[in-house]
Amino acid sequence: MTQVTQSKQSGIQLSQTALRQVKSLQEKQGQDLCLRVGVRQGGCSGMSYLMDFEQESQITPQDEVFDYDGFKIVCDKKSLLYLYGLMLDYSDAMIGGGFQFTNPNANQTCGCGKSFGV
Repeated sequence: MTQVTQSKQSGIQLSQTALRQVKSLQEKQGQDLCLRVGVRQGGCSGMSYLMDFEQESQITPQDEVFDYDGFKIVCDKKSLLYLYGLMLDYSDAMIGGGFQFTNPNANQTCGCGKSFGV
């Protein structure tokens, strides 16, 4: 795992590698966007992770916002119940690369690492 970037609130942690990757993807979008992280029912383990860029104007009072060197990660409070303490990392390995979720609340995960159960 790469070095962790700490937010003032550590509800969702982000590695330096993941931060570089999301900033790079944000630049390709050509807009100043934040990253929304959440969960939904489904996936092979019961719940699956969600990640997508969105306009900062979409942030609501029901969201928690985590700031990493000016880049914002947003998570709704209901999802945060399942994601609190999540470590988001990134690997560019040819096998098993991509964003990786390490969730201390998960008691089971699927082989692809994109869904979990609590």
